[in-house]
This record gives sequence, structure tokens and C-alpha cells, in this order.
Amino acid sequence: MGTNRNVERRTILKAAGATAATLGLAATTGCGGNSGSGDGTVTIRYAWWGAEERAKRINQSIALFEKKYPKIKVKTDFQDYVAFWEKFQTQAAGGNPPDVFQNAVAYLRKYDKRGILLDLKSQVDAGNLSLDNFRAGVTKVGEVDGKQLGVPVGSNTMALVIDKKAFAKAGVEATPGWTWDDYFKALKTIYDKTKVPGDTGYFSIMYLYDLYLRQNGKAFFTKDGLGFDKADLTEWWQDGYNLTKAGVITDPKIVAQDRPKSSLSAGHAASEFTWDNFTVRYTAEGDSEYGLAPIPTMDGKDTGQYLASLMLSASARTSHPKEVAQFIDFMVHDAEVGKIMGYDRGILATTEQYEAFKPTDAVAKEIAQYEEDTAKAGILGTITPHPSGADTVEAAFLRIGGDMSLGKVKVSDAVKQFFDESEAAFQA
Repeated sequence: MGTNRNVERRTILKAAGATAATLGLAATTGCGGNSGSGDGTVTIRYAWWGAEERAKRINQSIALFEKKYPKIKVKTDFQDYVAFWEKFQTQAAGGNPPDVFQNAVAYLRKYDKRGILLDLKSQVDAGNLSLDNFRAGVTKVGEVDGKQLGVPVGSNTMALVIDKKAFAKAGVEATPGWTWDDYFKALKTIYDKTKVPGDTGYFSIMYLYDLYLRQNGKAFFTKDGLGFDKADLTEWWQDGYNLTKAGVITDPKIVAQDRPKSSLSAGHAASEFTWDNFTVRYTAEGDSEYGLAPIPTMDGKDTGQYLASLMLSASARTSHPKEVAQFIDFMVHDAEVGKIMGYDRGILATTEQYEAFKPTDAVAKEIAQYEEDTAKAGILGTITPHPSGADTVEAAFLRIGGDMSLGKVKVSDAVKQFFDESEAAFQA
């Protein structure tokens, strides 16, 4: 899970075109009744988004699975985030989705509404899949209207990643319980003392705005639509626009030029809101020292945070629900798989895998400690419902917020456009 700007949907696959084409062809051969053989061996198709490093880890995990279940073969397919969902949409519309696939909360209601997703509770009842030993009740992320439509592989929560050296140079500290006023004052202090903008552009991150709304007794989504009004969004975007024009927020043109690198790791900002497990990217991309800081609050305590998750879902059309359930169970509970995957898809969701993987680098240790401390603080809530069309709404929030920050559209017009597009997305 996460925002379009910061998460894997920006990941650029480095695989050669021929390799990707071969993977795609392999993944689309065989489905339903055609995926069995005379000796009782069945083939299931597994698709996910991500880059080559994730593919390597997943393929190693699949090798272990096929060794334990020699009668189940797994054909794979991976794309970057945008290409994955474009392909999935086509497959789903044609009645040929993968048997099992990586999923996120924004898509659960959308594809459940279309009859694409298998309710995995039947396989839990049959003993083919266990929902025991998941951390912090994270299985709730995959529940919709009493159905288990996804099983988490990892958990994460929104956090603030900071350039520690920039904060220290400006004499600014990010302390637990700080307020939004404290945060915005810190950004201005950083800019005034270092001439580096304080943030890369918080105002277009849907999941961060959700936290802000939750702190104020609302939420981004309700079960059926938006949980806030035009006045709420006008205030949020107007403040963001003003800070951008004042230089306190990174110029969006520079943000665009820095891609696919983050402007934080490029040295053009001192902080960025993102999912906690993505902290590793800044260390890999940048030359400074980066760390996790608390989410600003309204009252000094309630951050609005919750655990989100990438998950595995199954097709309602699969001819092999038992084998798919066994595959999911293995991928989320097997200790060796946990060691292989590490925190690639978030902090490991089950206790078996969480305890098996021992992070050795400082960044991974800090991520694990951050989630542990956040959970112990007792502030974690339940993720807000995501209605059908949430994925389209998220993309619109990012795009329109970006146009607004560039001055392409006035704040009032941007707000109207967003609400109009959201209404259309919910009705689609």
C-alpha cells in the first residue's frame, strides 16, 4: 500500500523487454480446467507488481513451495504498478485473472463488486489456510463485509522520513506529540536556515490526508464515498499551495525533474511523508542520513495511524481454490520465506516470519522499531473503508493536487474537479 508519488507504482522495471514478454506469455497460458495434468499436477498463476529484486525473492520462495508441494506448479508474472493493474483489468474483464495475485485495500471493493475475488473464509474453514498468528490484527485489512478477500504479507504505516543532517543543521527536532503547527514552523526554520525546502509536497498524499482527517474526527473514505467536504479540502490544498509558493515546500517542477529519485534523497527537501518500510529507498538513493519521525498531530497524541498492508488475493474463477489457499498459507507463514522476503513488502505480517527474519542493517532495524513503538503507544486504529473506485480517486487526488501546486488550476477549481471526478469514479 501507499501513495502514487512514493510507492512502487513509480518503480521502473529494469528487465529487458524480451524477458518481460516471456514472463507475460508464461503467466497467461493455462487457466481453469486447462491447468491440470494427467498425473494430478496442477498449475496456478501468480502475478504481482514490483521490480526485479522483489521478483528474485518471490521466485526463491516459490521454489521452496514447489519442493514442499511437488504436485503444484506456479507460473509467474510481474510488472510495475501501473502496468500490473492495466493488465489485470484486461484479464478480469476477459474472465481470465490470475489464480492468486498481489492486492491492496483500494482494490478490494472494486473487484469484489465485479465478482472477481474469492472469499477465502471457505478455505480457512477447510483447513487449507490459517489466519492465526498475524501481528496486531492486520488480517482486518483484507476483510470486506464479512468476507476475507485478502491475506496480508506485510504491514506498514504512514511515517515521516527526515534528513537527519538537515534537521540538525537547522536546530530542529522531530519529537513525539508535536503538532501540525510545530511541523510547519520546523519546515520554515529549515528553509530559513539552510535554504533547503522542508518537505517534498505533503498535500497530494491521499493517505496522509486521511490521517489528518482522522485526527479531526473524519476520514478520507466512508464505505460508499468521501468522508470530507469541499471546505476541508480547500483548506488543506490552499495551505499546501501557499507553502509551496513561499519556498517552504519543494518546487513541484524540481520534484518532477528528480524522478524517479525522491527530492528528499536528491537533497532538495528535508522531509517526506511515506510508508515506513520505504525508508530503505532514501539510504539507497541519497548521500545523507535518513530516519523516521513521528506523524504530527492536532492534540499531541492521536496520529490517526493504522496498519496497512500488501496482501494476496485469489480469483473467484480459479479451478484450484485448495491449491491457491495452500500457496497463500505457505507464503505468509513459512519461516524460510520470511527470511527471503525480509521487509520488501512491509514488516512481515505473521509471527512465524517476523521472528524468523532478523534485520542486520540499521535502516531495517529502525523500521521494525518504529512499528513496534507505534503499536505499543496504543494509537493505532482500524483502516477506513475504501469504496469501489478508491483507486481512481487516489490517482485523481495526486494528479489534481499536482496541477494545483503548479498553478495550472486555482485551488477552488481543483477542489471542484476532484469532487466531480470522485463522484464519477464511485458510480462507475
